[in-house]
Amino acid sequence: MGCLHLESIKPSLDEDLNLGCAEKDRKALLEFKEGLNDFSGWLSSWEGKDCCKWRGVGCNKKTGHVIKLDLKNPSCYNVEQGDRASYNKSCLSGKINHSLFHLKQLNYLDLSMINFGGISIPEFIGSLENLKYLNLSNACFAGEIPPHLGNLSRLHYLDLHGLSYVCDFSRVYANNLQWLSGLSYLKHLDMGNVDLSKVGPDWLEAFNMLPTSMAELHLPSCRLENLPLSLPFVNFSSLLVLDLSHNFFNSSIPLWLFNITSLINLYLSDSHLQGSIPNKFANMISLQELDFSGNPFMGGEIPKSMGTLCKLKRLDLYSNSITGEITNFVDSLSSCTKSSLEMLDLGGNKLSGHLPDSIGYLKKLRSLRLYRNSFWGSIPASIGNLSFLIELVISENQMNGTIPESVGQLSELVMLDLSVNSWEGVISEVHFLNLTRLEEIYISLKSPMKSLVFHSRNVWIPPFSLKSIMVDNIKIGPSFPPWLQTQKKLVEIELHNVGISDTVPDGFWKLPDIKYLDLSNNQIRGRLPNWMNFSKAEIIYLSFNLFSGPLPVNIGEIMPRLKVLDLYGNNLNDSIPYSIGKLKDLVSLFLSNNQFIGELPGFWKGLQNLQILAIANNNLTGNIPGSMGFLHSLELLLLNNNNLDGELPLSLQNCINLDTIDLGENRFCGNVPNWIGESLLSLSILRLRSNLLSGNIPRQLCQLSSLHILDLANNNLLGLIPHCLGNLTALVSGSNNSISSENENIIVVAKGGAQEYSSNRVWLVGSIDLSSNKLTGEIPEDITSLLQLGTLNLYMNSLTGKIPEKIGNLKMLETLDLSRNQLSGSIPQSLSSLTFLSHLNLSHNNLCGEIPLGNQLQTLIDPSIYEGNLALCGPPLVAKLCPAPIVRGTNGETEYDSEMLWFYVSMALGFLMGFSGVF
Repeated sequence: MGCLHLESIKPSLDEDLNLGCAEKDRKALLEFKEGLNDFSGWLSSWEGKDCCKWRGVGCNKKTGHVIKLDLKNPSCYNVEQGDRASYNKSCLSGKINHSLFHLKQLNYLDLSMINFGGISIPEFIGSLENLKYLNLSNACFAGEIPPHLGNLSRLHYLDLHGLSYVCDFSRVYANNLQWLSGLSYLKHLDMGNVDLSKVGPDWLEAFNMLPTSMAELHLPSCRLENLPLSLPFVNFSSLLVLDLSHNFFNSSIPLWLFNITSLINLYLSDSHLQGSIPNKFANMISLQELDFSGNPFMGGEIPKSMGTLCKLKRLDLYSNSITGEITNFVDSLSSCTKSSLEMLDLGGNKLSGHLPDSIGYLKKLRSLRLYRNSFWGSIPASIGNLSFLIELVISENQMNGTIPESVGQLSELVMLDLSVNSWEGVISEVHFLNLTRLEEIYISLKSPMKSLVFHSRNVWIPPFSLKSIMVDNIKIGPSFPPWLQTQKKLVEIELHNVGISDTVPDGFWKLPDIKYLDLSNNQIRGRLPNWMNFSKAEIIYLSFNLFSGPLPVNIGEIMPRLKVLDLYGNNLNDSIPYSIGKLKDLVSLFLSNNQFIGELPGFWKGLQNLQILAIANNNLTGNIPGSMGFLHSLELLLLNNNNLDGELPLSLQNCINLDTIDLGENRFCGNVPNWIGESLLSLSILRLRSNLLSGNIPRQLCQLSSLHILDLANNNLLGLIPHCLGNLTALVSGSNNSISSENENIIVVAKGGAQEYSSNRVWLVGSIDLSSNKLTGEIPEDITSLLQLGTLNLYMNSLTGKIPEKIGNLKMLETLDLSRNQLSGSIPQSLSSLTFLSHLNLSHNNLCGEIPLGNQLQTLIDPSIYEGNLALCGPPLVAKLCPAPIVRGTNGETEYDSEMLWFYVSMALGFLMGFSGVF
């Protein structure tokens, strides 16, 4: 990232003499080594008399004194983020021994990426007065930076960057920066991720006092605030790189920045900057790289004066709130006779308008990123003039015009991303005429209207060799594109909803490098062959097609790396292959909505990573195998609508991460197990409806604090409804978070019928359905505390007693079905306070008295919802109006209660309000 050349501060070694290392220095190094853990053997060479030959050690060959200690291990920087085990094996750790204090001639010290476990930076380092280079970055230090570092008056390079993904403690901080004034020869300073929030509002003054020779100043993620808009003077006359990104300035861009005419790189990303880019940017004629990315508060239009930056090589304004049209801005940039711009990133803003023809004058552009804005219209034909362009990204806009054929002239293009727009017209072979280096294509429409059509001849052989192609909602079919078989290097293929109604050519199944394949939402037919060569495949989506026949019996051998297998909604049949049990990395298995037969295999013990198992809506028989209890990572289990039987196996209690269980529409028998409530404490959805279950509803279910859908309907359950159901936390406070899966829906009986909720919306649903059982006793009053309950269905039981008086507390209730029970008493007046109620059925009970008036009840005018209650009266039971109370007027004449007159008026008004609410 930096531009500073360090040759001048590396130790110079005399080649004429070699006296070996000084004994005092050798002992100091060995003492330092004793405090370190070296599991990788990085310091294995630290043996023998001559320490000058040890790894990372450099000596003055005239005196033998150690002048350089570089313990930076390159393998530490290659460890993936979060991989602590690999870090511990590759990198040094331990304590920093004070013996380094004896290396008086040391002028180069690099201890970066050594895990020192959160200790403070030792003060003695400030006594190594010959140091010119000091790198303590990512070394897991904590605490305050010792001011003693200000004694290193010869220092040229200082790196205290504190960002490291293996450090679990608080970051390094500074309370003041006065010690910086002692570093009179400093050229490079990196304090990234050092907490400078305590320095105060005058933090910039300390840095402004650094020597005029400063070339690089890096202060990203320092919790800085209060960026001054003016300075009495600017001391950075030689500054090449200034990084103030990821801070909290909440200000406009200060004008003093534009007096630093030496700047090459300026980073202000994600620093909460506001306002527009000042016109004075025109003075920065030497600027080669500019980054304002991630400033969500930056507003205003881009000024035309940016066009005077004719030496600008990189302009990155990603992820801001920049508004306005792009035309004038690009016109100004292209006005340079020899534009140097190589990278233009305006992605993630609020820019709009057409893309101007002048964009074709930025002839040195190598990367053009305009994604996530509001551009519309067509791509200008002048785009073909950008002969150096490697990357073109115009995704996630409102582009609703055509794609010009001149795109085919971009001979250097490697990546073309035009996805998530509203393109029209035709793409043909001409659009790819000279794209010999193209490796990635992403083209998609926002809607499945297929207003963009891709035409190619059957004999077409593309000039490119793709690695990735992702095409959505574009008309390619009905034939499977034969040219795709010529692309032997393909790793990713997505042809989603492209109108293919053909069989897959044999050659396609032999592409050797496929890792990701999505052919979903087409009408592809045929069989999946046993001889397919997808040994590297990790994700396969073939859902919503017409594939038939059995699954390959050797699927576990031909696709051993599979993580996701989605075959939802096809015509696959026969039994589930036993070789699936060999897919050790499998995370998601979708086989629902097919025609599989036979019993569930017993191979589950080997699928330790499986999180989603969906085999609903098939013709499976037999018991759930006990080996499913080994699926300790399982979160979603959907086996509904099969012919499975037997009792629920006790081994499932080991699947403690289960969030959703749907075993409905089968023939399971026995009791609802107590262990569901005792072991599966993460359960959000429990659906066991339409089985042969018996016994009582276990009170242990009340312990499931995340449960928001409980469906035990259509069984043979007996006994009382547990009072403790009123304690279900998710239905009291709404704190539920169900697992989402790609295709699977959850069926909830509500509003008088079966409602399908997609997996990404089912968490909004709160439902208790205990209908069609043999439950007795009263409806618990406690159930009225479930404030998030949307459906309560107790239809066809043997419940007695009254409807709870506080039923009106259930403000979110949409469906209430208490029909075909033996309830008595009057209908609570509080029921009239439910404003979301759209389906009500209280029929065939022993209710009496007048039907309440008000709000939503006045829109529910179907008399059948109250029928079978012989003692009920009042509208909408027109034939059974309650008698009006008779009162005597003051003159002795008979008068009818005026409430009856107002009832008819209010009923009409209520109906009109409910009807308008629907609209």
